Amino acid sequence: MSPSRFLALALALAAAAPAGSQQTAANTQAEPALPSFGASADGNARAEFRTLDENVQDLKKQVLDLNRDLFLLEEELLFPANTQVAIFVSMDVGAFFSLDSVEVKLDNKDVANYLYTARETEALVKGGVQRLYVGNVKAGEHELVAVFTGDGPNTRDYRRGATLTFEKGIGPKYIELTISDRESKQQPEFVVKEWE
Repeated sequence: MSPSRFLALALALAAAAPAGSQQTAANTQAEPALPSFGASADGNARAEFRTLDENVQDLKKQVLDLNRDLFLLEEELLFPANTQVAIFVSMDVGAFFSLDSVEVKLDNKDVANYLYTARETEALVKGGVQRLYVGNVKAGEHELVAVFTGDGPNTRDYRRGATLTFEKGIGPKYIELTISDRESKQQPEFVVKEWE
């Protein structure tokens, strides 16, 4: 091969090299398009995940609603309104009594015994009302006896009872056991009353 022909071939290759590198640069510029395609796929996956999460949250809400409806239905079936009696406990207490337990008898049958924690007593003092008992009784006259045990004045053991004779008619009957301070006597007061 003659030197002039070799030189011409080398120049042709040199001239072709920039074009090749331009094509390589064009390919390099085209490659970033692939990650954007991956980001699009990632965005689609996130959207699908979000939709799935919304469906799961919707199902959870439906389960909670169904659970509430079943609970209400169970209450209606087990304790129909015409035979239902419910007993609640509330407190308005200062320094004269700290509640430990309540025992309830209905027509000389033990229907409820409850032992209170310090947190539960504190919740009652702050205005909470506890549903202590729900049951069924026939229409007619009934006697309720509630016995309260705790620490009385000067942190002495204290046990007091309260009674109520009530008439059960058609419809539910609600009874509240109230513990309050009696400032004039420096003693706690225990009252059993019917809700109107």
